[in-house]
Amino acid sequence: MSGSPDRTPPHRLVTGTAAIDDLDAFLSSLDEIAERTGAIVQAFDAELVVSAAHLREATRLAARAIARDEAVARDPGVEIMLYAAGRRQIDRAFTIGVEEGEQRAVVLAADFGAVPGADRPDADLDAAAAAIEELLGASAEATDGDEFAPSFDAERVRECYDIGEREIAATAGDVTDIVRERVALLDVEK
Repeated sequence: MSGSPDRTPPHRLVTGTAAIDDLDAFLSSLDEIAERTGAIVQAFDAELVVSAAHLREATRLAARAIARDEAVARDPGVEIMLYAAGRRQIDRAFTIGVEEGEQRAVVLAADFGAVPGADRPDADLDAAAAAIEELLGASAEATDGDEFAPSFDAERVRECYDIGEREIAATAGDVTDIVRERVALLDVEK
């Protein structure tokens, strides 16, 4: 990232099926991975992530907000979640996170070591991705962050992001474009 707040920090995405019996224990495992590797680690419900660009842009904008001392959340992972959800309210943003039960998940590991103001060490993203793969099990697959094949549920995405028929009819794009616009507009709404 070289200290530039307009570049996306290095990151990896790990996809897989998460069987979460105890959400607090699962999140604690992700926190341990983050602590051990220096990475920012955040888990998302794969049915609500529309593309790799969705998470890449949320990561870039969160890093920029931190570098400009404009972040809403103290935790960079939470700031990423806010942008990915297109919402400023933390409790509402977590609706795109994982929950108890079996579900497809996308786990982001990002290196905020070069982000001014993040006060983070450089991260070992390879170690973070390997540990997340181990946590998710046999179904897990890590990518460099740009090779993510989304498996989103269009109806759930429309409900989560409050996308109505009128909005879809008024745009030249699709649900994916509208979600990415929500991520970008969150920065303007501050």
